[in-house]
Parts: sequence; structure tokens; C-alpha cells
Amino acid sequence: MSQHFLLSPLAKTLSLTKVLRMSDKDAETAFRAIRWAETDGEPVCPECGCVDHYDLKSRPVWKCKSCKKQFSITSGTIFHSRKLSLRDILGAIAIFTNGAKGYSALQLSRDLGCDYKAAFVLLHKLRESIALARHEGALQGNVEVDGAYFGGYVKPANNREDRKDRRKKINQSGKRQVVIVMREREGRTRTVVGKVEAEGVEATKANVAPSATVHADEASHWDKLAAHFPIKRINHQKAYSKDGACTNQAESFFSRIRRAEIGIHHHIAGKYLSSYATELAWREDVRRESNGNQFTMIVNCAAIAPKSPTMCGYWQKNSK
Repeated sequence: MSQHFLLSPLAKTLSLTKVLRMSDKDAETAFRAIRWAETDGEPVCPECGCVDHYDLKSRPVWKCKSCKKQFSITSGTIFHSRKLSLRDILGAIAIFTNGAKGYSALQLSRDLGCDYKAAFVLLHKLRESIALARHEGALQGNVEVDGAYFGGYVKPANNREDRKDRRKKINQSGKRQVVIVMREREGRTRTVVGKVEAEGVEATKANVAPSATVHADEASHWDKLAAHFPIKRINHQKAYSKDGACTNQAESFFSRIRRAEIGIHHHIAGKYLSSYATELAWREDVRRESNGNQFTMIVNCAAIAPKSPTMCGYWQKNSK
């Protein structure tokens, strides 16, 4: 039997010990080389784009000769207003990368010996930077669409006579949301979060190329897709796959989310569900890349992502 990719040496090209043994100067040099690759690591003003600057002696910042603004190595990036050192940030990215089913802020705060709030904001900034870099054109080929519900769990009453039918809307919490996935076979994965699975019809029309063949299950709301795409349907009450029609890869993605929710995070707040779904979609797409390549991808995404409008100042109540 052939060896699974994740068990092979090709999958393990990132050494966490090497990252955490970096000096602050080494970490700064590595981040500068990624952020300002066009100038070989020479600082570029994020305000005006000027490359001429002064080195300030009092603080580790530069002053632009053109606009006179001061800026640091992370000014204008997703790590704007950071509290952790660059070495700790790169170490956190390495740890986050190696979490095949995701990584929780509580565990990261223990690994780095930092406050939970710092770890929480850092991980959400990484998810945000990944999301900004992901959307690139309509999905092509064979695309599987499906939806799965998460959150809003209502605990049944202790006594059987007090239990209510939780399928009825009146007995639900109203917090339950659906993750709608559109997944190319052997390709990209895209997610949308909504209240009902029927919202996946418009999401599919917006994200899938008209020439693509859409695979969907027997739910009646997918009938509307037949007017826009070549479509194949599978009735899961009869079979999981038949005549080339199936949604097995979409179901595989939902399995990854449920493992992350139950085994890693234990609870995902509704307003962050989209961020977690995007992260896990990215993990699904790059699962055949080495962890070294994944680490480089995330650092590149973070280095070019702009200042976060939601997470910068989050714990100081500055988020919208």
C-alpha cells in the first residue's frame, strides 16, 4: 500500500524549532524580504510609496523623506498595532500551519505563553489575510454544491415529557446557520454562510462559470440551477454516487469542518463561522502542499494584506 502524503518526507519541510530559534533580527530580515520583495527588503513607505527614508535612533521605525510619516515594519499590514514580536508571530504562523484540522486560540496562547486575547486576534488576522487572497475567478469543470448547518444547538429537556420537537422553528434558538460549499473536483473550494440552504442557488450563480457542470443532491431548491448550468443530481436516499453524479467531495469538506468544530474549537460563534469556513476551505485546497509551502503562503498573505478594519483594536472595542 502506498504511503499517505502527510506521512511522507515531502509533506514535512517546515521545522518549528528552527523558526522559534530565530533571533529577533533574523525574524525581521525574513519578514522584510517577504513584505518588500521588489526592493530586496528595503523599506517602502506605506503612505506614499517612497523608498527614501531616515532610520530613527530612538525607536525601531523609519521616517519617510517624502511625506514625513513614520512607519514600522508592520505598518499598514494585517499586523498593524501588533503586541507580539515578529519571531513569536512567525512561530504562531508555523504552529497554525501544522494544525491540519485548525488551531484554537486557547492552545496557541498556551504554546506561546501569551494572553488568550492576543492569540485570538492573531489567528483571526491570519484567517482574514487568507480570505483576502483566495478569490480568483469562477469555479470551472465539475463543481459540487451542498450545504450543512452549524451552531444554534438546543439542549433537550431532561424529562421526556418536557421535550419539544426541535425541528420546528418555534423551538429553535435562531442562531443556526448554513455553510454552503461550492467545490471543484480536484480544485478550489469556496464557501458562503447563510440562514438557509436555498441561498446557495444565488451563491452558485455568482461563483460558478456557466460552462461548469454542477452536481447537487435531491433538495428541491437546487432545481433552479438547471436553467443556468448543466446539472447532475444524486438522490442520497438511494445512493451516494450514481452515473458520475455525487457530492462526496462537498461532504468531505463538511467532515473537516465538523472535526474542527467538535475536536479543536468545541464552539464557533456565529459571526465568525465564515472566517473558520474560509480557513478550512484553504486547508482542504492545499492539503497536498508541504507544510513549508503552506507556511510561506500564509506569511505572504499576511505581509500584503492591509490593516484589518475589524480585528485592529478589537479588544479595545474599536471593531465595528
